[in-house]
Formats: sequence, C-alpha cells, structure tokens
Amino acid sequence: MDLDVFAAAHRHEWDRLEALLGRRRRLTGEEADELVGLYQRTATHLSLVQSSSPDPALVGRLTTLVARARSAVAGARTASWRDVARFFTRAFPAAVYRSRHWWVPTALLSTAVAAAVGWWIATHPEVQSAIGAPEDLRSMTRPGGQYETYYSSHPAASFAAQVWTNNAQAAAVCLVFGVFLGLPVLWVLWQNVLNLGVGLGLMGSAGRLDTFLGLILPHGLLELTAVFIAAGTGLRLGWTVIDPGPRSRRTALAEEGRAAIGMAIGLAAVLFVSGAIEGFVTPSGLPTWARITIGIVAELLFLAYVYGVGRRAALNGETGDLEAADRSATLPTAA
Repeated sequence: MDLDVFAAAHRHEWDRLEALLGRRRRLTGEEADELVGLYQRTATHLSLVQSSSPDPALVGRLTTLVARARSAVAGARTASWRDVARFFTRAFPAAVYRSRHWWVPTALLSTAVAAAVGWWIATHPEVQSAIGAPEDLRSMTRPGGQYETYYSSHPAASFAAQVWTNNAQAAAVCLVFGVFLGLPVLWVLWQNVLNLGVGLGLMGSAGRLDTFLGLILPHGLLELTAVFIAAGTGLRLGWTVIDPGPRSRRTALAEEGRAAIGMAIGLAAVLFVSGAIEGFVTPSGLPTWARITIGIVAELLFLAYVYGVGRRAALNGETGDLEAADRSATLPTAA
C-alpha cells in the first residue's frame, strides 16, 4: 500500500472527524450520524495502516482519533453496584468455569505429586534427615508442636489477614505473570505442592497424619482450589501466547488477560473466606469432624457456584471479559 496516496485519499475524512470532535456545541442529529460513520471508517483505516504500512506518526494520529471518537460515541460511564453484581453473578464464575479444563487437571496432578512427595518423605528416613535434624523434626511433629501451634501463633484476625494477603499475592502472580509462558506459575505451584508434601510426609512418619489432615482440610480445600484455579488460568494465559487460536495474538491476550485480572479479584474474595476459616475455625476448639465439615461445605458451595451459576453464564455467552461497551473497539484485520 502506498501510504502517501492512502493518506491523501482519506485525510479529508480524518480532518472532518477531528473537527466534529472539537465542536463545543451539541451536535445535530445529522452531525452525530456523520461522526459515527467517520469513526467506523477511521477505525478501519487504522487497521489497514497498522497491518500494511505502520507509520508511527500516522498510527499515533489515527489511534488518538479513534479513541476520542469512541469516547464520544459510547459516552463515559462509571462503575456501579450493577457492575459488582454482574461480576460475581456472571463474569467471575463463568471465567472460572471456562478455564476448568486447565485448573481441574492442575489440581489433580498437583495433589498426586504432593501425595507422592509425602509418601517418599515418610518412607525414607534419610530424606527426613536431609530436611532437618531429628530434634527439630520432633519439635515440629510432636503433640503441641509447631505444626499444631502454627494456626494459633497469632491473634485470629491478624493471622487470617496475613494468610489472605500471602495467598492472594501468590494467586495474583500466577494470573498476571502467566503470560511469561507459564513459567512463574509452575514455580509458585511447585512451592505449594512441596510444602504440602513435606507436611504430609513428616506428620505421616510421626504417626500423626490424622492430626495434620484435621488441621489442613478445614481451610485447605478452598484455599488450594483457589490456588489451582489461579495456576491453571495462568498456564492457559501462557499457552495463549504460544497458540492464540483463530484470534490474533494481541486480541487473544487482551481478552484472556482481562479475564485473568478479573479472576484475581474474584479469587481474592474466595481466599478471604479460606483465610477466615484458617484464622477462626482451624485453631478453634471445635471437634475435628466439625472443622472438616465446615471446610467441605465451603468447598462444595464454591464448586456449586462455579458449576451452577458459572456454567449457566458461560452457556449464555459470558466469558469473564469486560462488557462490550467497556472494551476498546475491535478493529478489522486486513487480509
């Protein structure tokens, strides 16, 4: 494409669009229709210039024009409680449901690896010796040891806040940095699996596996589910870089990235619940069966939320992305 000829042929349209956008008075109906038509044509022109002859100065001008025109056409709007309701009743559960083919296998594989690590540690004394001195391991696993007192080592409220912050940061790392081919996600996932496997192995070798599970299950079911969802979604985002499918790589990353950032907010709420359980229920004086029941109920409610509300929203076309009116205009791709 001859850029000079193209610019000369369409400059009058761009100038007219700029003039309409600069009007300080209210546009007439005819002018408003003209502005919409010029906005659509200029968006197409921008796509052609970007794909055929990317000139920085011209691309910059057209990008600014398209952004200003879109704002004038769509109008500005502020977030409201309606947006919050839509997020938690449609966008978030649908995004989690849509990514189930990534996080469910991630959860199953991670759990299997943690169990294998725990078995390896429990059945190999030399591995236990490499982890720590015998007296240190006994102080961790004995009745009233560090594994038990950890959950009551701080006031419940501050402990729950600390746990929530740490877990939310880990989930955000998985979701945001998954774009780096998923490599940071694998590191965070391995750290969680390793910590769980070490606890299983050491407490199992001391004959106190039931105590460990009684402490970890009340909050761990929901907490680990949230971490697995974040990890699976981060891996999916990393795979989008490699294989964006029928969409352009930029469009695919923009759509999946926006959904992932939204999931970080939703998972922060889920982790807030698990943190509250860990801070107030796990170290409580409730019987073990009651604490575990609370954890199971919380997990089942969340899964029902995802596979009930989320599935229904996904079938209705919800993807977890922004609403169409809030997205940047999708530019046509030149052949």
